[in-house]
Amino acid sequence: MTPPAAPRPAGQDTAAENYLKTIYAHTEWQPDPITPSALAGRLGVAPSSVTEMVKKLAAAGLITHVPYGPLTLTPEGRMRAMGVVRRHRLTETWLVREMGYEWHEVHDEAEVLEHALSERLLDAIDERLGRPAQDPHGDPIPSAAGTVASYSAVLLSQAAVGHRGVVLRISDRDPSLLKTLAARGITPGVAVRVEPGGALSVEGGGGAGGGAGAGALGSGASSGDGQPVSVDADAIWLTA
Repeated sequence: MTPPAAPRPAGQDTAAENYLKTIYAHTEWQPDPITPSALAGRLGVAPSSVTEMVKKLAAAGLITHVPYGPLTLTPEGRMRAMGVVRRHRLTETWLVREMGYEWHEVHDEAEVLEHALSERLLDAIDERLGRPAQDPHGDPIPSAAGTVASYSAVLLSQAAVGHRGVVLRISDRDPSLLKTLAARGITPGVAVRVEPGGALSVEGGGGAGGGAGAGALGSGASSGDGQPVSVDADAIWLTA
């Protein structure tokens, strides 16, 4: 007889999961912890809603917080957050590789599915995909044990003109940007050069390289034409 799926952690409602995930993601690629006002902006909720949830999460031992100060995950809160992030990023990868979605289409779907997947189903997806290390956008996927890869990265807006590197990560907040970049061959794992004005050009004719996220898009990305592409310089991270 097949054993039942493992239950989700107690107290992990959808709103709490979204808060923990957002707090975690804020410090993945930069060191400064998120403030309550910034958290409200990211989630699109009223400051009063953040205040109420912060009290709830602090009482549960998931975050530490002093009045008007930034929010920090406790070790337990970090593990809970990484669990949500793992479900989200594995779902995005599964939708691209197995279900025929484009990389700019998966974020909203994963936002829904991440709260519904059992650990048993999630592990089956992970195994089927070959235990991927990054999602289609280059974000690292935490392991079931709570470990996650880290990379030495530079934000495009902070990179010097002439800097050569491999695309590590591209923010998935703007689907139109993702479509433009894929059409020009700029995806995680591709070698690029920083041009004046924060533009990028693909080095060596494009194609998937060996960096983080290489191959996560499958065969859908084009090779690009070598011409500089103007992009959102605060949405792309390169190898330092």
